[in-house]
Amino acid sequence: MFYWVVKAVLAPILRILFRPWAEGTENVPRTGPAILASNHLSFSDHFFAPLPLPRKVVFLAKSEYFTGRGIKGLFSRAFFSGVGQIPVDRAGGEASERALATGLRVLASGQLLGIYPEGTRTPDGRLFRGKTGVARLALEARAPVIPCAMIGGFEFQPPGKITPQFKVRPGVRFGKPLDFSRYYGMETDRIVLRAITDEVIYEIMKLSGQEYVDEYAVRHKALLQAEKRAHKHEAKSDPAAAPSAQPPASLATVSHAEPAPAPPAALREDIDLARSQPPSPPLESAESAEGGTASKPEQTAASG
Repeated sequence: MFYWVVKAVLAPILRILFRPWAEGTENVPRTGPAILASNHLSFSDHFFAPLPLPRKVVFLAKSEYFTGRGIKGLFSRAFFSGVGQIPVDRAGGEASERALATGLRVLASGQLLGIYPEGTRTPDGRLFRGKTGVARLALEARAPVIPCAMIGGFEFQPPGKITPQFKVRPGVRFGKPLDFSRYYGMETDRIVLRAITDEVIYEIMKLSGQEYVDEYAVRHKALLQAEKRAHKHEAKSDPAAAPSAQPPASLATVSHAEPAPAPPAALREDIDLARSQPPSPPLESAESAEGGTASKPEQTAASG
């Protein structure tokens, strides 16, 4: 009930102030379990993705939104609960398994689950490699995946900025549901999970027009932070050798014009290979809330 009250209050305000647009809402099932898999450009995605849909979207959100103290913490808990967020721990391991179990419970109750397969917000506007939690959820819950592309969100609310850019109209584009029923029973096969995840990311990329980077966003963010620390250290130790105003290549603004996906044929080859091999051992642990698995140490995720 609180979800619809919050939406009824916020929706007119958001539409008047920011003039958001939407395409393909007819592709989202009106009833039954389904997974809404979206790119993650900014904090505003939590508002503009579910805004045009007539049904509730339940997102798995990082637990930090629900653990604050004082009046601010109380407001944060009330707000995120009201907009359909469920807290999950992003620590990995058992926490990742609990996040997966939470997502499965949401789907088992027939709801629409929203996740971000990249596992965190993009650091530079590009689309990063997906984590295979989205594939595990799709196979174990036997639910379709609706690719969703947020458009303009990175420019609308750049990283570190609280005030949105009113000149940018944020948008959302929903693709046709992806049916992975041909892989049911193969949820422990890593090759199949990777192929499904790549297909989901490929569909998101086609909808968004983003440049694709075959690297995890979490790892890329860590690299950027390391570069910043290195430049600060150099500037302190030798002010004369401090870097100029020109940002390093990895921090430069990227173009969104020409996506660089892996061709669909590569995905088909992965599936053919999966069918020709016996099932792999079960995954050591699941990806966390927003589509991550912890089969590798760095693969944990939650709402950025």
